[in-house]
Amino acid sequence: MVVRDLPKVRMLVLETDETLPETQKDKGHFGQVLHHHFSKAGLNHDPPLGVETDRRFVVADKGGKVPAYDEVKDYHAILMTGSCFDAHSDNPWIIELMNLLREIWLRNPQCKLSGVCFGHQLLCRLFGSAVAPEPSGKWELGHTKIDLTAVGQQLFDVPETPYVYLHQMHQDHVTSPPTPESSGGLLAKDRKVHVWGSTPHTAVQGIFIEDRVFTTQAHLAFDEDMVHREIQVRVDGGGIKDLEHANRAKETAHLKHDGDVVAAAILRFFHGEDSKAVEEAKKK
Repeated sequence: MVVRDLPKVRMLVLETDETLPETQKDKGHFGQVLHHHFSKAGLNHDPPLGVETDRRFVVADKGGKVPAYDEVKDYHAILMTGSCFDAHSDNPWIIELMNLLREIWLRNPQCKLSGVCFGHQLLCRLFGSAVAPEPSGKWELGHTKIDLTAVGQQLFDVPETPYVYLHQMHQDHVTSPPTPESSGGLLAKDRKVHVWGSTPHTAVQGIFIEDRVFTTQAHLAFDEDMVHREIQVRVDGGGIKDLEHANRAKETAHLKHDGDVVAAAILRFFHGEDSKAVEEAKKK
């Protein structure tokens, strides 16, 4: 099948970090990793979809730059990656990125926003959620079971399965979902924010706002090698101190996970097929 002949979803990836050196050598930057992942989801979509991926590296501390609104105003599907930076920090490039997201939200209502890990947390922060380290300091690592809400089951098209498995790599979490009241006027009073899944560590594993936002705390595109590398760099840097927990996570990194299911769901969202999930969930 010739991908260029397929209907396309054009996606902009805002890279909020660099892949680790070995991952960069094997798989490229985050934009390339995600393009590969979403392209597979596109070919499995019914009917098949092509995926066109552009990227902007936005970390000023590492030579990147947050684009101006006029540079991204024509995109209708934007995804933010994970990052080693704290989404609750006041680092100037993070504040600049939040300002860009606010402008996109207000000026381009056709644009759908998605975020992974840091990206999830920053979008929730945009709408007034607190982002903070888990109170006990524990990390959520590796292959993890996430319990789904009714909305989550419909989003992921698994109506008979109340959970998914995904790779985690975080200590910070969103403490509570955003609300119209917390959003500083960004969300209308009748705008519903759905939480699609939870774990004992993190009650807000992702949010869904119909037609506009779909986030995931977990990493849909991580594989076994990436999990091992990401854990080890945090152990070596002193961020992860519980070595037993880290080793257990490494030992389960080979297990099958549902990253393809999540990529397919976000692709459907970008393609404008998310309303059915809310309607079906209302029937539950």
